[in-house]
Amino acid sequence: MKSRRTEGIFPAVVPILPLKDMVVFPHVMVPLFLKGSRVVKLAESVMDRDNLVGLFYQRSTNRSVQEADSISLIGTLARIQQVVRLDSGGVKAIADGICRIRLTKQLQVDPFITGEVELVQEDVEPPGELLDSFVRSVSALFKVSAGFGRPMSEKSMAMIEKAEDPGRLADLIAVYLPLKAEAKQRLLEMEDPLMRLKQVSIYLQAELQTIQQNNQSLHDAQDGASDGRRDKGSNIRNHLRGMPKDASLPDEMHLSEIKEFHLKIRQSRMSEDAAEVAIRELQRLEKIPPHSPEYIVSRSYLEVLTGLPWDVKTEDIIDLPNAQKILDEDHYDLVKVKDRILEFLAVRKLKDNDKGPILCLVGPPGVGKTSLGRSVARALGRKFVRMSLGGVRDEAEIRGHRRTYIGAMPGRIIQEIRRVATKNPVFMLDEVDKIGQDFRGDPASALLEVLDPEQNNSFCDHYVDVPFDLSSVMFIATANQLDTIPAPLRDRMEVIQVRGYTDEEKLKIAEIFLLPKALEQNGLADHQIGFATEAIRTLIRGYTREAGVRQLERAINAICRKIALEVAQERPQRTEVALGTVEELLGSPQYFFELAEEYDQVGIATGLAWTENGGDIIFVEVTGFKGRKELTMTGCLGDVMQESARAALSYLRNTCDMYGISDRTLSKTDLHIHVPAGSIPKDGPSAGITIAVALTSFFTGIPIKRNVAMTGEVTLRGRVLPIGGVKEKLLAARRAGVREVILPKKNWSNLKDLPDYVKEDLVIHLVNDVGEAIRLALVEQPNSDVCADHSDQPSLPFFPPMGSEYGPRLPSPNFAKPRR
Repeated sequence: MKSRRTEGIFPAVVPILPLKDMVVFPHVMVPLFLKGSRVVKLAESVMDRDNLVGLFYQRSTNRSVQEADSISLIGTLARIQQVVRLDSGGVKAIADGICRIRLTKQLQVDPFITGEVELVQEDVEPPGELLDSFVRSVSALFKVSAGFGRPMSEKSMAMIEKAEDPGRLADLIAVYLPLKAEAKQRLLEMEDPLMRLKQVSIYLQAELQTIQQNNQSLHDAQDGASDGRRDKGSNIRNHLRGMPKDASLPDEMHLSEIKEFHLKIRQSRMSEDAAEVAIRELQRLEKIPPHSPEYIVSRSYLEVLTGLPWDVKTEDIIDLPNAQKILDEDHYDLVKVKDRILEFLAVRKLKDNDKGPILCLVGPPGVGKTSLGRSVARALGRKFVRMSLGGVRDEAEIRGHRRTYIGAMPGRIIQEIRRVATKNPVFMLDEVDKIGQDFRGDPASALLEVLDPEQNNSFCDHYVDVPFDLSSVMFIATANQLDTIPAPLRDRMEVIQVRGYTDEEKLKIAEIFLLPKALEQNGLADHQIGFATEAIRTLIRGYTREAGVRQLERAINAICRKIALEVAQERPQRTEVALGTVEELLGSPQYFFELAEEYDQVGIATGLAWTENGGDIIFVEVTGFKGRKELTMTGCLGDVMQESARAALSYLRNTCDMYGISDRTLSKTDLHIHVPAGSIPKDGPSAGITIAVALTSFFTGIPIKRNVAMTGEVTLRGRVLPIGGVKEKLLAARRAGVREVILPKKNWSNLKDLPDYVKEDLVIHLVNDVGEAIRLALVEQPNSDVCADHSDQPSLPFFPPMGSEYGPRLPSPNFAKPRR
C-alpha cells in the first residue's frame, strides 16, 4: 500500500469549529447554519484570513464536561466559500471539505477554539480489476437506492458515477446515508478507504432491504383494501414509519424555514408565473434534507425570489420648483440634463405613467456625470444605485448564472434591485463605453434587453428565470465617448452631450462649490480665508488641463492643506490666497497654453483642435525645396489628418492658376508639412482648411494673419464641411489671443450655445469653400521684406475688405478645369 499525500502547503494551526448533530466529509460542499457570538466571530475571522477551518463533530455530553473535551479527534479541513449574516443574528456559511485531519493539541478557547492539526494519511490500494469492480458495484447500488425517492441533483449523481477512488466514493455516498451523526463519525475515522467503502456498502444494502420490506407492506395493504384504492397520505406515513430510526427527518428549524417561505411568497405580491415557480421550488425544498448540498441551492434561490421588490415602489416627489432647486444646488450649468429631468416630472404630473427614461450622458471626465445621477435621485425622491461597467467582460454580470452551476448567483441588475428593495430606483450604469468582450460573452449585448423600453418590462435573469419588470427604473448611463458603444445599444438610449466647462464656468464652480467644500474638508471653515479671482484663474490655466474640474479640486485642496499646516504650526495665518501665493505654495505652473504668433508669417497657419481636455490651438508649418513633388508630413499625424493634407494639396494643384501659382513650381517642389508638439498624437479632418491656407501662403509668398485661426474639413472640390467641438475650439481661440475665427458655414447652429462673452470677443467668419478662407486668412497688403524670398513667384491679387463678420459676400472663385 501507498500513502496519499495532499498537494499544497498544509496549515499547522487552524480555527476549530465544533458541529453538533452533523459530520462533514472531504470532497463535499455543505451548508452550515451557525448561531452564537463565538462561531460568528470564528466565521468572520476565517474569511479575513485563508478561509480554512477545521470541522469536528462534537458529542452530546452533560454540563460537567467542558466543550473542548467533547470534540472528536478526527475531523475535516474545509474551506469556507461564503459567509452571510442572517436576520436572526446567526450566519450562513458554505463549507467545502478538503481532507481528513487529526486534532493533536488545543491552543486556545477564547474568542474561539484553535488547535494544532496534522494530515491523516490514507492508505491507497493499488489499482486492479477486483477493486474497480467493487467500486462500480457500490456506485450502482447507490444509484438503485437513489431511485426510491432520495432527492439529489444530477451533478451530484454524476460525481458519484465518475468517482474511481474507493475513499472518495465512500465520502460522497456517506453524505446521503440516513445515519446518525455518531455512525457518520465512525465512517470519517476509518483511515482505510477500502474498509470505509465496504462499510458504506453494508449500510446501502441494509437501506435497500428496509425499503423493499416497506414496499411489500404497502403492496399487501393495497391488495387487502376493499375499494382497491390507495390512500396516498396513509402510504407515505406507513413508509416513514418503516424507515430506520436514524433517518434524517425535518427538524424544527427546517419546518420553521418552510413556514417562513410560505409567508414571504404570500406577502411578496409577485406575479403569477413567479409565484408558481416559488411554490414548486418550496415543495422541492420540503423533501430535501437540511444537511444536503442541494438544500442550500434551493434555499438561496427562494431567498432571492422572495426578496425581490415585485410590487414595491417609492413615490416620486412631483415638485418642479423643488427639483430645480436641488439640481442647481448640486451642479452648475448642465442645462440640457436638468431640463430633461424636469420634463420627466412634468409628464408624470400630467399623466400617471411611471415608465422611466433611459438617458446616456456623454462627456469628458470630471464634468459631473456620475454625481448628477445621485442628484437626480434626490430630486425625484428615489433610491440611487450605481453600477460600474468598466472592464466588465462576463455576460453573467448582467444576466446572472444559471442555477446548474456551483456558486450561481443573479446578475448585478437583479442584485442591486433587491438590495435597494424598490423597483423604480435611479440606476446609474457608469462607464458604459468601457465594456469588454471575450469568450464569456458580450455584456453590451446583454444590456440590450435591459435598456430597451419595449422589452425591459419582462427582463429575465438567468438565475431568477422568471420575468421581472424593469420599466419603472430610470436608467442613466455615462460614457466618455460614443464611438466605442455598439450601435444597437446606442440606439436604445437618449444621448445627452455634456460638454466641458469654460474657464469662466470653472471659475464659478470653484467659487460656489469647490472652495467651500475644500475649506470644510481641511478644517478651515471657521477661518476667514479667501481666494482672489486671479488666483483661481491661475489654477485653472497653469495647474490644470482638463475639461472637468477634478484637477482643479485637487489643486485647491493642496493649497488648503498647506494653509492648514501653517495654522496647526501656529504660524502667521493667511487671510487671502493671492496670485503670488499660488506659485509660492504649489510651485511653478505645469501647463502653458499656445498663444498666437507675434507677427504675420509665410506658410504658418493657426488651426483649432479639440481634445479630451477641451480645445487648443495648433500651428501648421509648410516649407519646401526643389525636388520631385514629394510630400513629407511630421508631427505624429494620424491617417485621417494625413489624408486631409493630401486632399488640400490636390485642391491647390487643381486651382493653382486662380492663385497665380505656376504648375511648374508645384511639380518641382518637395513639400514638408509639420505640426509642432510632435510627441502628441493628432488626427481628424478638421485641419484640412488650415493646411490648405498654409500651402497657399507658402507658394504665393503672402503671410497669414497671426490673429486668425481656422478649422474645417476640405474636399477635393474645395468645399468646407462642418466639424465638431465648436465651443471648445472657440474658447481655445479666445484664450490664445485670437481675434478672428474661420468656421464652416454649416456650423452656424453651434454658435447659439456660445456664451455672450465669447461672441463679443471674437469675429466669426462662416465660409463655404476654401477660396473664401484663403481670402480671409492672407494679409491684404503683404510686406515686401517678408516676401523677399519669393520674389520670383507671381503675387496674389489684392483682396478687397470683407463686407460681413460672417464671411465674404464676394462670389466664390471659379475652379479651374482638371488638366489631362
